[in-house]
Amino acid sequence: MQHAIDAAWPVRTTTAPNPWVGAALLTTDGAVHVGATQPPGGAHAEIGALAAAGSDAAGATLATTLEPCCHAGRTGPCTTAIIEAGVVRVLIGIEDPDKQVAGEGIKALRDAGIEVVVGTLSAEVTVQLEPYLHHRKTGQSTSSSSSPTLDGRTAAPDGGSEWITGEEARTDVHQMRAESQAILVGAGTVRADNPSLNVRLVEGPSPRRIVLGTAPADANVHPCIEWVGPIPELLDLLAADGVLQLMVEGGANVASEFHDAGLIDRYVLYVAPAIFGGNDAHPLFVGDGAPTMADLRRGRFVATRQLGNDIRLDLTLDKIDR
Repeated sequence: MQHAIDAAWPVRTTTAPNPWVGAALLTTDGAVHVGATQPPGGAHAEIGALAAAGSDAAGATLATTLEPCCHAGRTGPCTTAIIEAGVVRVLIGIEDPDKQVAGEGIKALRDAGIEVVVGTLSAEVTVQLEPYLHHRKTGQSTSSSSSPTLDGRTAAPDGGSEWITGEEARTDVHQMRAESQAILVGAGTVRADNPSLNVRLVEGPSPRRIVLGTAPADANVHPCIEWVGPIPELLDLLAADGVLQLMVEGGANVASEFHDAGLIDRYVLYVAPAIFGGNDAHPLFVGDGAPTMADLRRGRFVATRQLGNDIRLDLTLDKIDR
C-alpha cells in the first residue's frame, strides 16, 4: 500500500475531477508494478498497475488507495478488469464515498471470490485524498491559505506584505495553487496587491481565478470569474463543475466571511518567525470574533512542516451547525 500511496502523489495536480489514486500489484514472483490515475478519460490507477504486470497479474495481490470503481464512465469498471486479470487478493485503503461506488466495488470483488481487505494505511490515504472525500460527502470543498507573522498579522500598516515568509514557503503556496482547481480572493485584495494568482514557482496547472466583487479592468487576475452572489451558491456551482479544492487566499474580509459561515474545511498557515508587535498591522481576520471562551472555535493540527525558517501549520476546526 505504501507503493500505491507514493504512486498517487505525482498525479495530484492532473486528475481532477477524478481522485488521485495509486495502485501497486505484488505478483507471485515478488515483483511490484505500480499505476496512478491518468488525466480525465485516461486509465485509472488499477488499470495502470494491471497493464504494467501483464499476464503476471494472475494470482497477484493488488493494493489500491481508493475502492475500485464498478461502473462504466469514460473508462470501463476497474472491478471487471481486476477480476478478469486473475487477482486473488485486494487491499483497499478506504471506501469511496461517491454514490456510484459506495461499497459496490468491494461487493463486486468479493462476489467474484476475491479476498478483500479494507482499511490498509487508511489514515495516510485519508489525508492524501481529503479534498476529494470532502467534495463527495458535502458537495463542496474549500481550503484557506495565509502567511502571517507570529502575532497573526499579514501586512504592515502601510499595506506592504512582500515578503513575510521565505522562498520555501512561497514555493509551497504555489504547489497548493497547482493542486487546486480554483483560487479565490476579494476585490479589495485585487485592488491593493494586483496579484496574478497563477502558478509560477512549481510545475503544474494554474487554477481558475475567482474574485468576490468586481476586479479593475486592467488587473492581472483577468481572465477571472467575478462573483457577487451568495458564497454557498458559488461553492455549489464550482463543485458541480469539477472543482475538488478551492483555495481561498484572502484578504481579511473574505477570510472572515468564510470563517464565520463555517465554509473552510482546512486552514493552511505559513507562519514566519517575525513579529510586528502592535495592533496597527493588518490582521488575518476583521470584525467581531468569538465573544467568550465558550464560543472559541477549536480543532486540531493535522500536519506541521518546517519550510526554511517558516512553519506550515495545517488546521481543521470542529464543524459548526448553520
